[in-house]
Amino acid sequence: MKSLQRRLLPSTTALVTMDSVARLGSFSAAAAELNLTQGAISRQILALEQQLGTPLFVRNGRGVDLTARGEAFHKTIQTALSLIQDASLEAMTGSEDSRLNIAILPTFGTRWLLPRISSFVALYPHINLNFATRIGQFDFQAEQLDAAIHIGKPNWPRATCRFLMDETVAPVCSPSFLKAHTITGQDALATLPLIEMKSRPLAWDNWFASLGIKANPSATMGFEQFMNVAQACIAGLGVALMPLFLIKPELESGQLVLASAHSVKSQSSYYLVSPDDKRASKPLIAFTQWLLQEVETFRASTCD
Repeated sequence: MKSLQRRLLPSTTALVTMDSVARLGSFSAAAAELNLTQGAISRQILALEQQLGTPLFVRNGRGVDLTARGEAFHKTIQTALSLIQDASLEAMTGSEDSRLNIAILPTFGTRWLLPRISSFVALYPHINLNFATRIGQFDFQAEQLDAAIHIGKPNWPRATCRFLMDETVAPVCSPSFLKAHTITGQDALATLPLIEMKSRPLAWDNWFASLGIKANPSATMGFEQFMNVAQACIAGLGVALMPLFLIKPELESGQLVLASAHSVKSQSSYYLVSPDDKRASKPLIAFTQWLLQEVETFRASTCD
């Protein structure tokens, strides 16, 4: 390797040290994470700055901040270190076909997918599953993810969307809230405190419209995750439209009750989304086939 090329290749120890300091914001915290002395951390960073010919950090009252060049450099080496880590894992497990990185929705993943995943593991014990929680669309390549469980419309750019299931939503609240608020009719719900999912701002409009009720519902509280919405309802803070299959435990235990028996199909549906360049991935093909079968079994059980 030419001498110039060597100069452009810092040691992995220095890069790992720089990453730790950048993430934690202090030399002492990085020393604790890497089980090194603070002096060793300082020497690694100084050597890296000298090799690159530019300062990477500036001290503040609490620790250190990245310089502009340091921030750009850190963003790039994070990706590089992740690739090295993945390559090491592939070498140890024997094949890149052994890994599958999947983004899941928090509540759907916890309540529906993960209780069923043991059957996939039993069928494909050689596949290493890695789950990440994501809400909304993202860049598959940048996130290094192979697939995602998505709620919404089948409009993900440069990706294939496979329909999984619809969901039925209904207004729910706590028993104490229902007791304290007399609901004389469906339109009376528009006068109560309404809770919404931030990703579904028109859900209440759709529910009232399905009854032919002209209302202008205004949510008093909003959350990004369904379980936060459920907890707000349990706390007696209002009424929320919730997917019934995701809050079955709360309904069965009596923590939540129906504020109205009227349910509607949500305007959003669940999809398995995978980038077009992953079509030939054997782990993804196996997971897709397994998931579609699980969905079919679930649909059949809910229709019984």
